[in-house]
Amino acid sequence: MTHYPQPQTGSRPKRYRALAAAASIAVVLPFGSLAPAAADANFPSPEGQTNISSILTYSDVVAELQKLEQTSRYDMDAFTLEEAGMQVSTSEQGRDLYVATVGSGEKHVWVQGRIHGNEPYGTDSILTLLKDLGSNGSADYSLLREKFTFHFIPMYNPDGSEANIRHTVLWDQETDAPELSADGKQQRIDLNRDWTADGFVADESLAFYEYWATVKPDFGIDIHHQGLKKEWGTGDDVTLSLGISLAPGGPTLPGIENGAYDVLTRQMHVYVYDQLTKYGSINMDRYQVGDGLEIDIKGGVVSAMMLGLNYQNLNPQGHSNPVVFFETSGNTSDGSLGQKARGKSVRQNVLAMKELLLGLATGEVQQADAERWEDIPHQPVNGYQTDYAGVMPLP
Repeated sequence: MTHYPQPQTGSRPKRYRALAAAASIAVVLPFGSLAPAAADANFPSPEGQTNISSILTYSDVVAELQKLEQTSRYDMDAFTLEEAGMQVSTSEQGRDLYVATVGSGEKHVWVQGRIHGNEPYGTDSILTLLKDLGSNGSADYSLLREKFTFHFIPMYNPDGSEANIRHTVLWDQETDAPELSADGKQQRIDLNRDWTADGFVADESLAFYEYWATVKPDFGIDIHHQGLKKEWGTGDDVTLSLGISLAPGGPTLPGIENGAYDVLTRQMHVYVYDQLTKYGSINMDRYQVGDGLEIDIKGGVVSAMMLGLNYQNLNPQGHSNPVVFFETSGNTSDGSLGQKARGKSVRQNVLAMKELLLGLATGEVQQADAERWEDIPHQPVNGYQTDYAGVMPLP
């Protein structure tokens, strides 16, 4: 079977781990940094008693991808980045990195989950949508397959997922043990801060970056978890936050593509908000990091996509694409995931992805009023939390 994309030629770029690793962990701006709050018993709560044994493992994901490839009614291809011809194709610990494609449309869509290993439901949500796209013959799914070619990454960070940690650990293949810093500590890398000119410390980062630069997607979706939070002004439990990693109207996004992404990313989330409001179990707000701060980070993976990062000349034409992210409340590290909420958590992600993609396919997203971004519940904006200039107050 011929896997998309075809191999590129060239030698593997050199990595300068010590300096880059230090830079990667110097700034800690985690998605979902809000402190846990009390939540309804039917959704994640501090008493959720997260059972890690129920979370999908790497082997579970591989088995499910292979099963879907064999059983899907429509052409679904699951493959490793080695099979796709990437120069670097495995995780730090040597696990194969998987992608699944489905659809035959001219526009390409990149969907990634579990870049943070302790945020599991991006994996479940992607596998659910992948199964539907591979087998559902309804008009909606037929339209999506016709309009788009999807590139699904259900488990971006397999090593961190297996360890149930946010980061990945730099690994010495010769000794089969973690690489240690000068003070004898493990070197942990946040893969969602590793797409920078001085980054790409971890193998996963370079592998998926080369694949992204080869695919050149038109749109992107990134699925995360956050801590428990309350809606500003009402105190209602938030189940899903809608995020853009470069703040709309902020220091960076208006200057990209003559402001096109500043408009389109807001339209994407306005459309999702309107569609998902119809479902009573989903309560949404805008993603913020507390104290009225919007994020404006340039080192995040989806930020680098919008900025058109050209690393080691793998993206010489400066391809870029708009991306948004979803944050489901509850995570395994806080013990706030809540087993009873699993179905709701996965379902809201699947609905958000499906509605957004259908809106893009029909052009309804592009007709949405971007200014209604301000109508999505949020704390009044006081400034921007950045990874390049600290906290920047509003001008």
